[in-house]
Amino acid sequence: MSEDKQPAEGKRNDSGDESGGGRRFTPPQGPLAQERKPLGTLTMLLLSVLVGIVGGLGAIVFKAIIAFFHNLFFFGQLGLTYDPNAHIDPSPIGIFIIFVPVIGAVLVTWIINTMAPEARGHGVPEVLNAIYYENGHIRPVVVLAKALASAISLGTGGSVGREGPIIQIGSAFGSTLGWLVNTPTSQRILLIGAGAGAGIAATFNAPIGGVAFAIELLLVSISARTVSLVAIATVTATYIGRLYSGLDPSFPVAQIAHFEGHLTTLYALVLCVPLGVIIGVAAALFIHGLYWTEDLFTNHFKNDYVRHMAGMLIVGILMYVILRTVDHYYVAGVGYSTVMDVLEGVLSNPALLLLLFVAKLLATFLTLGSGASGGIFSPSLFFGATVGSACGYVLLVFFPHIPIEPVVFAVAGMAGMVSAATGAVMTAITMIFEQTRDYGAMIPIITTSAVAYVVRMYITTESIYTLKLTRRGNAVPQGLQAAVSAAHNARTMMSKDFQLLEIDEISQWQSEYRPGQGPRYTVITRGEDVVGLARAELIYLLRDKDPSAVIDQNIFMVAANTPWPVVVRGLRAKETDVAFVSNARRSRKTKDLVGIITSREVAETARRSSAFYE
Repeated sequence: MSEDKQPAEGKRNDSGDESGGGRRFTPPQGPLAQERKPLGTLTMLLLSVLVGIVGGLGAIVFKAIIAFFHNLFFFGQLGLTYDPNAHIDPSPIGIFIIFVPVIGAVLVTWIINTMAPEARGHGVPEVLNAIYYENGHIRPVVVLAKALASAISLGTGGSVGREGPIIQIGSAFGSTLGWLVNTPTSQRILLIGAGAGAGIAATFNAPIGGVAFAIELLLVSISARTVSLVAIATVTATYIGRLYSGLDPSFPVAQIAHFEGHLTTLYALVLCVPLGVIIGVAAALFIHGLYWTEDLFTNHFKNDYVRHMAGMLIVGILMYVILRTVDHYYVAGVGYSTVMDVLEGVLSNPALLLLLFVAKLLATFLTLGSGASGGIFSPSLFFGATVGSACGYVLLVFFPHIPIEPVVFAVAGMAGMVSAATGAVMTAITMIFEQTRDYGAMIPIITTSAVAYVVRMYITTESIYTLKLTRRGNAVPQGLQAAVSAAHNARTMMSKDFQLLEIDEISQWQSEYRPGQGPRYTVITRGEDVVGLARAELIYLLRDKDPSAVIDQNIFMVAANTPWPVVVRGLRAKETDVAFVSNARRSRKTKDLVGIITSREVAETARRSSAFYE
């Protein structure tokens, strides 16, 4: 049994859909593909500045494209201005607004199917997949496809965020730039992290949050040098972004500064714990509900166009019903206008807040689950703000004498939801602070973020970013776990270069064998059962001995999806360096055998992983 052939050079290999298998893209081979020595610090600094410039300009252009499609589809006008913090005026087309998301679905599906299937969804999982399973290669066409598809999804009322697209766009540029200048894998991944951080920093006017995001989720080698280069990119992007958006935070609520004295008592601070529990449960619901909806649409609609159109038709109906009921398209787009209403105290009815939470959750499930392109950060802010504020107003009823300010609960809820859903705790804390400039809520923000994350981890260990990849069988380190080994399992480590040999045929094989001939490994069998591993060179050297005496029968059976650390611990516990990889757990049947792992494969995997580090 020989190694499977690799995909043709310079082509993609689609080996599965969103729920199984993965895409592989091998860039064209040739002089540019020959990795050279790492670039110098000065060169990387200049590349980081270039990534920051593109990230800042990209965020501006992306916002303008969203505004263009929004004005075109909602009002039939041409324009590049749109304030996401203000509610959308009722469209002059009335009830026919329900078909606007459907039109967007047709366009989005065509763009994704024609240009880049990886542009579907919320973007960050594809960046993680490129880092850990594609050696940092992201196809350049993703920049254009993601920008157009996400802008149309948002502009036609889809319930998604704009941070996922700008992260993927910035990452794609960083990857392309790294490939053009022929950087090693580690530096190409650094440019990907810089591009993502730059994009998110310019989008939200949050340079610290951009750095934190890259550190927690994207960088696999964290040092003063890598952090500094990412910081240069985010600062550059933020400065350029401010030329367009100004210096104000994303949610400029002046009266938040008056709440600095609140939630400083022990009793009030303790109330952040149950808030964190509620947010953590809501985040787990968000994570699994999204992928459950995706599976539901995939199983019931085989045609991509019909699937997405069906989901967005329901979103359109939901938009119109909510408009007729409570006067605004609360669930359409990024939802910042609703967050502003919560922070300004305009929305104070707990029942209405929870109703909006459920409606937005459903709209997000339908939008992303049916095949849209967009992020999950903005919906997370909406969820956290509505649930947190509702909890604050309910607590005022039960504890009227404790100084509780619901807006602080809303801010803490926003951070908690982002923290729990994405697994990026420090990013959530720093970005919510930068978006609101509410230092008075910092302690509640930290407390709620930490508790929400722990609760979500107790319910489900995967974040909304990593679950998409684990469903494909691709493990990804979370947070500050920078060990690339965690991305490997038995299937990615094993060698398929082996042959099966009946134990009665050893003598004949031994007499005919010559060193260097045949497969790497020979598995000895008895009927349908595996006996052990024959080391070809050893049997050749000891050909005067009984062949069965040199068969290694101390083997460790592992399933194909067994993680790297478990394989290594198992080899050590069994005091062997041979693992047989089986499709069926603990099966020693030849029909289930798919690969061999020895110390050679362990060393080769470690060598491949070392390419990720500075």
